[in-house]
Amino acid sequence: METRPRKLLDQVRDHIRLKHYSYRTEQTYVYWIRRYILFHNKRHPAEMRAKELEVFLTHLATVNNVAASTQNQALNAIIFLYRYVLKQDLGMDIDAVRAKRPKHLPTVLTPAEAIAILQNLSGEYQLVAKLLYGSGLRLNEALRLRIKDLDFNQKQIVVRDTKGGNNRITMLPVILTDDLKLHLQYVKRLHQHDLDHGYGSVHLPFALARKYAGADRQWIWQYVFPSRRLSKDPRSGIARRHHLHESGLQRAIKRAVQMTKIQKRVGCHTFRHSFATHLLQNGYDIRTIQELLGHKDVKTTMIYTHVLNQQQFSV
Repeated sequence: METRPRKLLDQVRDHIRLKHYSYRTEQTYVYWIRRYILFHNKRHPAEMRAKELEVFLTHLATVNNVAASTQNQALNAIIFLYRYVLKQDLGMDIDAVRAKRPKHLPTVLTPAEAIAILQNLSGEYQLVAKLLYGSGLRLNEALRLRIKDLDFNQKQIVVRDTKGGNNRITMLPVILTDDLKLHLQYVKRLHQHDLDHGYGSVHLPFALARKYAGADRQWIWQYVFPSRRLSKDPRSGIARRHHLHESGLQRAIKRAVQMTKIQKRVGCHTFRHSFATHLLQNGYDIRTIQELLGHKDVKTTMIYTHVLNQQQFSV
């Protein structure tokens, strides 16, 4: 009996999982590939080339007014489709109208403003936000921390599978040590409760679950900030306790900012910007800050010198 070939989007999912990309990347890539196909009236991508991709990207920039990062996201998804699924090379000369990158400087809080916002948070959300500010973590990096990533003796955090796909080390503020250890006592009780009721498995990166049998139930692999509820893994269907969802902290910070009446556009990433700027103010060199933030290019980190200069001119 002949088996029907897998649908194109299922093939995309297969290749994404083979490369160990995150579930969020899988969702994003499938979304943009579907939009690309629908935009061209459901033509199969194998029948289209660079010209059709240029038209689609130009439409995103000129009609949908998407941000440059969003347009690049769409481009990366479709290039992935052609390169790894269809085995076709579109070449590097994609002559589309590119979305303009915003030239504004990032919002930075003063130390007093940061403290005021943190004081209006509570519980685990306050602890996550303190890590964003005290360690310069991205939101998802903080939420994905595992127990083994916290090194209290060395006063450092190992940030794994970062935005650039590498690991880095950043500082673990001494002032957070007691709060984190107290929080981990609660997490350990929660994990033991899950184990006692036949759960306690956590998603492991890459093929570690197969390589190390039982590692998914070990304490060191559990999330530092676990979700309050068990949920079904969208890929495996296994009931697990994932990490906190980012939307909860985002809403909490929004409320905290409203309570402080600070007239700035503040989000989770603002704490990372503030971390870098305050280090610069305190005499840290730009290369050290680059390493702590995990920037590939020091030019990305240099934006904080512009922020500092702007603050000095405005005084």
